[in-house]
Order: sequence, then C-alpha cells, then structure tokens
Amino acid sequence: MNLNIPLLQELCMAPGAPGSEMAVRHIVLRELEGQVDEVRTDHMGNVIALRRGREARRVMAAAHMDEIAFMVTHIDKDGFARFHPLGGFDPKTLTAQRVIVHGRQDLIGVMGTRPIHLMSADDRNKPAKLSDYYIDFGMPGDRVREIVRVGDRVTRERDMILLGDCVSTKSLDNRVSVFILLEALRQMGPVPYDFYACFTVQEEVGLRGATTATRQINPEFGFGLDTTIANDLPGAAEHEKITSLGAGAAIKILDGSVISDVRMVRYLEEVAQRQGIAWQSEILTAGGTDTGAIQRSGDGAIAGCISVPTRHIHSVVEMCHLGDIRACIDLLTHAVISLDQFSHSW
Repeated sequence: MNLNIPLLQELCMAPGAPGSEMAVRHIVLRELEGQVDEVRTDHMGNVIALRRGREARRVMAAAHMDEIAFMVTHIDKDGFARFHPLGGFDPKTLTAQRVIVHGRQDLIGVMGTRPIHLMSADDRNKPAKLSDYYIDFGMPGDRVREIVRVGDRVTRERDMILLGDCVSTKSLDNRVSVFILLEALRQMGPVPYDFYACFTVQEEVGLRGATTATRQINPEFGFGLDTTIANDLPGAAEHEKITSLGAGAAIKILDGSVISDVRMVRYLEEVAQRQGIAWQSEILTAGGTDTGAIQRSGDGAIAGCISVPTRHIHSVVEMCHLGDIRACIDLLTHAVISLDQFSHSW
C-alpha cells in the first residue's frame, strides 16, 4: 500500500494542543518544501500553502493540526495539578493514562483519581467526571512548580502501533488528515484551479483557525478533511455504525456543523466511482469539522468533506484502516485535479 507510516507516526507523536500547534506546524512546513508555489503562516498559526492552477478560481482543503488536550489551571501545595479540557473528552478515557505537561521542560504525569477501594457503593456506580481527575508527577510541590505553571498545555502520551491492517495511537484525529493532505499534494501534479492546502489551528475548540483562513482565501470550492466515527463495533445496530473500517473513504452528507453541498457530494461520489476508489456515505448527527467554517465564511463555498473512518475516537487508541487512508488520499487527489469537470447544476 506504500504509505509513509514513519511520517504519520511523527505527526501523531508531535504535541499540538489548541493554540500550541508549533511542533506539528514545523513538520508541515518541512514537508511542504518543494511541493507548492507559496506558503505562509498567518497570525493565528494556520499554514496556508498555494499550488497555482491554470485558472485563478480558488479551491481550499483544510486539515486541522490541533488535538484534544488540557490546560493546567491549578497546582496544589503537594504538586498535584488540576486542568481544563481543550476539546471534547469522555472522562472514562482518562483512567490510568499518562500525559505530558509542556512546561519549562516536558514533564510526564499520570492521571489520578480516587481508588475504587475507597468509594462507596453508590459512588462506584456513578460515571466519572473530569473534575475527579488530577495529574500526579510523583514529585514534591516545589519541584513541580519549578517546571509547571498555570496555563501550560497538556497532551496525552501514547505511541503508534500497527494492528492488523490498521494503525492505532492518539491524535489520529486529525493528524491522519494532515498526512492525507501532504501526501495528496505530493501525488496530484498540476491542478486546474489555484489550490490552497490549509493546515488549521484550534478546530477542537470551535473551528477557529479554519474560519479565519477561509476569510482570507474566500474559496469557490472547499474540502474539509477530518476523521469520523466508525461505530462498527459489538452491540451497534446497522443504522448506528456511521461508517465502517476498511470500507473506504467516507463522503460526508451531514454533521452537526454542515450540510454538505449536494453538488459536491454527487461530484465526490462520481470521482470515486470513476477512479475505482472505495467509498461510503457518512451522516453524523453531532460533532463538527472545518467544513462548516469553509462553507459559511467569506462568500460561502461549494463545500464537502472527505472523512477517515476511525474507531475509539477522542481516545489514546484511535484506530484507522490503512486502506481507508489510501482511499482518502486518492479521492482528494482526483477530486482536486478534475474540478474543471465539476457540474454546478442542482
């Protein structure tokens, strides 16, 4: 399948809390060298790369660089840190996990909470809350405060592994789409219209980077690139699966932030069929992606989204199928280079 797994792993391992995407941005800028005609970083930290086309019509694709993370809000006298989430967390995914606090130096801590042995019978049956957790660094308070300050970002610690035909790690949401956009640029060659490859910031806290990037570009066509839920798991009914691993690139019809343009949905389906690319439909009734910002900002864009089916999303064991990743690269590539064949008819 010839995927650059070391690059995907490097992207996933790089810390990138919302508003602190510097390490990911450094990799992106390195990988863009020689691939585009222009590249710049805006005031928010978005990377906006341009490959000029035969015509000056504007096309934008966006993949966000940030990951769900935390911010330190308090350090008590004994050195235990409290935190605020940056993005959507299911508290139970924090139990028995390691994190990295990015202070004066990186410091590993563990997520602690009250031992089950000390809980009442009633408490044992209650769902965990974020406020139940703290970060334990295994050192006295004065030593912790030499390294960690209120406002420091916290990311999760978990390496990538291969599982069968899949990869599993933290932050595949959305480093896998950053990877897809970089790899599509490498293989797409000349483009009919000016193509803006945007690597955005602060998506997990409200599509913030994509909103400002889209205002700058004001695209006619837009592609969001993100993960989506693969609920093809034990106990899920067929109508609850959203997408399935290994069934191909997901073409978004709807999520909580966007109703994809029906013309773009039809176009992506036609491209996939014409090129023999495996694909599946996606309807997700909650959540949101940069696609919503692309569609609504500026003069508005004919927007759609290519999604990567992902199991165990927003956890440290997110899982994507290698074949689906390849299908997303190929679908984006062919969709961009064939846009001069796009039909505007409703």
